[in-house]
Amino acid sequence: MKTIYCISGLGADEMAFSRLKIQGYKLVYLPWLLPHNNESIEQYATRMCVGITEENPILMGLSFGGMMSIEISKILQVEKIILISSIKSAVELPWWMMGAGKLRLNKIVSMRSYKILEPIQNRFLGVKDKDEIEMVRNYRKNAPEIYTNWAINQVLNWKNSWQPPAIFHIHGDNDKMFPIKNVSPTHIIKGGGHFMIMNKAAEISECINGVI
Repeated sequence: MKTIYCISGLGADEMAFSRLKIQGYKLVYLPWLLPHNNESIEQYATRMCVGITEENPILMGLSFGGMMSIEISKILQVEKIILISSIKSAVELPWWMMGAGKLRLNKIVSMRSYKILEPIQNRFLGVKDKDEIEMVRNYRKNAPEIYTNWAINQVLNWKNSWQPPAIFHIHGDNDKMFPIKNVSPTHIIKGGGHFMIMNKAAEISECINGVI
């Protein structure tokens, strides 16, 4: 059985992929690492490669994990990359993220989640039912601050303009984090928000099974 290496979104874990049903493949989760001091995204990707033991792997990245999948594919030759609710290059970042990166707002204002902001953040994520809300709350609570600060900075200041030849991009037409008007996906999930990997898992699984 072949392997698909999965990289979750910012601060998330393997539970993000738990509702996917992929035929004939096992999903192996690559955990996030604590970043080193002043570590670049390229250096971080090199360290994440250690968890990949197969040649020409298939990578599947959710949100920031999709960006990291592209960075890993600059180091390792991959069979294909599957992006879910992510972006392929810096030009697909929404204007407010570009502006925050240029103004270095994340260095001035803490990007940690505050309880009063949870409803707004959940709306951006497209979180719907109680289980999803609780899962996201746990992510916020348990993600190490050193990782969260580093990851947010990497998202806001991503400079990538390259993409591997075999890349498949699954995106929701109601994604408020990375609006579909800024991206060019190969597969569109109608009504899908940024967290559609949980509440549109059957449709996403169908797309993935068609790709692989």
